[in-house]
Amino acid sequence: MGGLVLHGVTAGYRNRKVIEGFDLPPVPPGTLLGLIGPNAAGKSTLLRAVAGLGKIQAGSITLDGTELPALTPARRAALVGYLPQTLPTPSPLVAYEAVLSACRAVRGDLSPAQAESAIAHAFERLGISALALRRMSELSGGQRQMVGLAQVMVRDPRLLLLDEPTSALDLRWQLSVVEAVRNAVRASGAIGIIAIHDINLAIRACDQVAVLSRGRLLAAGSPGDVVTPGVLAESFGVEARVEACSQGVPVVLVDRALV
Repeated sequence: MGGLVLHGVTAGYRNRKVIEGFDLPPVPPGTLLGLIGPNAAGKSTLLRAVAGLGKIQAGSITLDGTELPALTPARRAALVGYLPQTLPTPSPLVAYEAVLSACRAVRGDLSPAQAESAIAHAFERLGISALALRRMSELSGGQRQMVGLAQVMVRDPRLLLLDEPTSALDLRWQLSVVEAVRNAVRASGAIGIIAIHDINLAIRACDQVAVLSRGRLLAAGSPGDVVTPGVLAESFGVEARVEACSQGVPVVLVDRALV
């Protein structure tokens, strides 16, 4: 079966379980899934478990019918691209060199001309071509975040795992990043999972949304079906309304915190 399926996944840190018995309904190819939930809900732990950063304690993770934990690290890295919350290092490398290094590390099958074309396409898709020859040490945090995303996208993975890639970006670039990732997964038939705090951005840009709370899945599906006042109250502890903006897109309005 195509797509990503998680069944009974248990993972955490040392002896502490953060997510336990976690099931995620099948995520089909060409889908961008938004992970939302309060702090410490388990979003980052879930992404790290899928990326293979540490062993899962139980359960299965399959991508297009292949068990990811059973793969060698090199094969898994070729299929799965992971962008952590931490920003790329402000090194003396120019942005192009930083992305080329990431590309060579995983895509050794590409010729120099193919690698150059892939890098140019990634920079263009993200709208950061002007940064290509600037040193990483000269870039702002948000710009380094964009280069980090290019390092993941240039590899053309089947699964993109992005942990709060918009956290260091202003409003314009937040929208640009999420739309670029959405367009990329739709064009390639890959799957994107993005942990994001901005619920309204997730509603607008993601095909599906999964709501986490205390290491468990509260709801998953289309944003219009999943993001409801009841789910928001249970997951975030807030009283909220979901109304339509002038363009007909659902918008979450928070009235107060629940005691």
